[in-house]
Amino acid sequence: MHYDYLVVGAGLFGAVFAYEMKKNGKTCYVIDKRDHIAGNIYTEKQLDINVHKFGAHIFHTSDKEVWDYVNQFAEFNHYINSPIAVYKDELYNLPFNMNTFSKLWGIKTPAQAKAIIAEQIAELGITEPRNLEEQALSLAGKDVYEKLVKGYTEKQWGRDCKELPAFIIKRLPLRFTYDNNYFNDPYQGIPKGGYTQIVEKMLEGIPVELGVTYKEFREKSRDTYGKVLYTGMIDEYFDHKLGYLEYRSLRFENEQLPEEENFQGNAVVNYTEREVPYTRIIEHKHFEFGKQPGTVITREYPAEWKPGDEPYYPVNNEKNDALYKAYAELASKEENVLFGGRLGQYKYFDMDKTIRAALDMALAEQESFS
Repeated sequence: MHYDYLVVGAGLFGAVFAYEMKKNGKTCYVIDKRDHIAGNIYTEKQLDINVHKFGAHIFHTSDKEVWDYVNQFAEFNHYINSPIAVYKDELYNLPFNMNTFSKLWGIKTPAQAKAIIAEQIAELGITEPRNLEEQALSLAGKDVYEKLVKGYTEKQWGRDCKELPAFIIKRLPLRFTYDNNYFNDPYQGIPKGGYTQIVEKMLEGIPVELGVTYKEFREKSRDTYGKVLYTGMIDEYFDHKLGYLEYRSLRFENEQLPEEENFQGNAVVNYTEREVPYTRIIEHKHFEFGKQPGTVITREYPAEWKPGDEPYYPVNNEKNDALYKAYAELASKEENVLFGGRLGQYKYFDMDKTIRAALDMALAEQESFS
């Protein structure tokens, strides 16, 4: 067989691209090294609950075109992301807002909160932050930093905040309203029935082969392809010949609690102390306002990435960005190969940005052959 496109990766980027190409009369063949489609947005039924297997995925966007697009494939509920933070035996609302400040300081008004934060920042006298700790202190003051930022960030990155560059925290959103909605985007929700169905519908009628790497597939396949869309790690495509790009990884500890109806009362609870090894606990049923008799929770542990591990977050520091730029230069010389997604473009994408980038690439391809 001859296909117009070989799509490497059955995640959201690859699925959107393949769907758009098929819609425009092109043939695609999709492969993925995992044993399931949908990449990191894969959801799986456990105790009749849609479990987010690779961490919490909350769809949010300001892009109405993308919102309308994704609603073709699933009906979304009205879930609003309102995480809780636990520090020792204290509970705080996130994002940092008047509910947070009222709990911290026993105050009521925005003017009182602003005055306390300004006073703490002034006492520190940091004019040119040299690291992440100084940057966060200069933005939010001592109390917010020590209780809600420091431990969580150090767990996420596996390093002391003094060893992390200041640019990682360019800003800390401080909201002086009693509003626990984490995202400012006007469109937000969770697909009723989970995310996997979205990718299933996108890939309907398109041949998909799972459990095979790009390298293995090339060695065994007798089919031919006009172009390749590669959504894997860009450095892996080039056999790491310029060196390894760095990532942070995650480990998920899943627990089914068939006898417990409600474990924590919220979908996402963050643990901000360094001493607690996990960063958050997700209780999946709350994403869809579930009434099931049991529940499923997942503890999320950040991990240092090493070759062979699943890469989750690119480490976009100066060294890695320079290395990616060198790989991107090599990629630009590859004939008939497109690179897309967070691994192919070494950039963290929210789901809406992933869809937008895939639609833009598909449109560019359509224009090239029209």
